Amino acid sequence: MLKSKKGIYPGTFDPITKGHINIVKRSLKFFDKLIIAVAENKEKSPLFEVEERVEMIEEIFEDNDDIKVVGFDTLLVNLARKLDVKVVIRGLRAVSDFEHELQMALTNRQLCKEFESLFLMPSIEYVYLSSSVVKEIASKNGDLSKFVTDNVEKRLNDKFEK
Repeated sequence: MLKSKKGIYPGTFDPITKGHINIVKRSLKFFDKLIIAVAENKEKSPLFEVEERVEMIEEIFEDNDDIKVVGFDTLLVNLARKLDVKVVIRGLRAVSDFEHELQMALTNRQLCKEFESLFLMPSIEYVYLSSSVVKEIASKNGDLSKFVTDNVEKRLNDKFEK
């Protein structure tokens, strides 16, 4: 399989889920290095500050030198240029994700002609999973073990004071 040097996987990751982690691990089949880019995205009113989200992700992948985690509050194509990355990875869970992702991919290509998008679907057990669902479960004192890693579960419990 032909591998590119670097890819970038952007998202809000508020919080990162096992579905996101699945996409990260599968992305490494295509790239020698993967940059997980954590978006500030104040429009979504995140539960966690960008620094907290970066820390959680760094904890998860602390033993993997092929993964770098950065926070950003700029256009993705500008960050990609700065980091010399030409391929963005995006996860598609359902048909409902496709329209938005297509719009973003085409817009990014207009902003940067050499920028490509690679769409990956998560493994079947994570197709339904989203950060919003995880936060809802956490807010109602539900079992998070199937959806997030232990460090993320602890931070969610701390946020909801469990």
